[in-house]
Amino acid sequence: ETSQYASTTKYIVKAHFEVQGVVEKPDVVGAVFGQTEGLFGPDLDLRELQKNGRIGRIEISLESKKDLTTGAIVIPSSLDKVSTAIIAAAIESVDRIGPCEAKISLEKVEDVREAKRQSIMTKAKDILRKWVVESSPSTEEVVKDVAQSLRGIDIIEYGPDKLPAGPEVEGGTLVLVEGRADVILLMKCGVKNVIALNGTKVPDTIIKLTKDKEVTAFLDGDRAGDLILKELQQVADIDYVARAPYGREVEELTPKEVLRLLRERVPINQARPVERSGERQDYQRQDNRGPQRPERSERPYFERRGPPMRDRERDREREPQQGPQREPFELPPQPTAPQPIITPTEKVQLPAPIGEAAKELRGTLEARVFDETGKEVARMPVSELAEKIPSMDNAHTVVFDGVVTQRLLDLAASKNIKFLIGDRVSDLAKKSDKLAVMTMDDIAA
Repeated sequence: ETSQYASTTKYIVKAHFEVQGVVEKPDVVGAVFGQTEGLFGPDLDLRELQKNGRIGRIEISLESKKDLTTGAIVIPSSLDKVSTAIIAAAIESVDRIGPCEAKISLEKVEDVREAKRQSIMTKAKDILRKWVVESSPSTEEVVKDVAQSLRGIDIIEYGPDKLPAGPEVEGGTLVLVEGRADVILLMKCGVKNVIALNGTKVPDTIIKLTKDKEVTAFLDGDRAGDLILKELQQVADIDYVARAPYGREVEELTPKEVLRLLRERVPINQARPVERSGERQDYQRQDNRGPQRPERSERPYFERRGPPMRDRERDREREPQQGPQREPFELPPQPTAPQPIITPTEKVQLPAPIGEAAKELRGTLEARVFDETGKEVARMPVSELAEKIPSMDNAHTVVFDGVVTQRLLDLAASKNIKFLIGDRVSDLAKKSDKLAVMTMDDIAA
């Protein structure tokens, strides 16, 4: 029954009326609008609320028999509970419809979201029930799956050069190794987007394959690996490099070492020949002995599909820290130097309607928008604020009962809004010098 109303509707006011005479729907609508007009000012005027989309279309159903008209009034509302209750009480105050005496009685105020919650719960139970049935494998499937894992690795031959490769070599990311044994090892580690050079010369198949993919070259820790790396830098489009420790080949590594070295890959422009000290090169050292070099960012090799090498400048600025080896982790991006933001050091005097709004909005989870003259131009729930800011053309000040976040700040700045006033302000990494951010407590009474 409630699905016919807009998704923003929170409550539905339902009332019954009885008229001592014969009237029609326009008479009822006119009485509701006319006799409630001016009772509480423009903020709760039915016509204004309907224009702003805060209440929906008023629905009337009626029936006339023996000089008596009875019917029902239904009013969808997206206002808060307090405002909706006032509207419901105002409807009950109507005592004449057309030329006849009338009595309107409130039947109930229905919470649309409660019905939606019940529907979601019912659907969730159904989904869970089906999920449990469908996701429980039979004994036969389990045995078949385990037996399949013992049949070996399915290596394909890719391209005209018939290079050994995994079945997912056509994906958006690629791991490039030296030989067939390396492909087998990586596939045992769960890396299926792998292909081998099959020698020290880079085949044309590899050159073409690396043009539109994010490619990681995983090479042996010896002189041959250094030479292959130099050739790849000249003829192929390589994004990242991972190297085995000095004197070891990729096929000799354990699965744990393979995955760790792939996580510790570095951008191609930061790759260096392996060291002869018995340790890995600078971006793979197990401790911080020897010449200090910048520490590199670490990202999982098969889960990242963003533009390669975007963090180079940030990585060059980091210095390694002394201490024992730690598991790789991803460092958060360094924020750019914050721009100045207009933050009041004492209470700010704003137009009276804005100050009143700041007082009234506490605890309502609502937002109000004002133009440059201090006139209110829109109201909405806080949950809709981010969605509606891009369509605001004459907004000057936004006051809302919520937290000023980075997203709201960016949206408001893009629409040249001058004041963004919330109940609280979160940590803002990027700020604007054209927009004042403040809390409701910063506004002078």
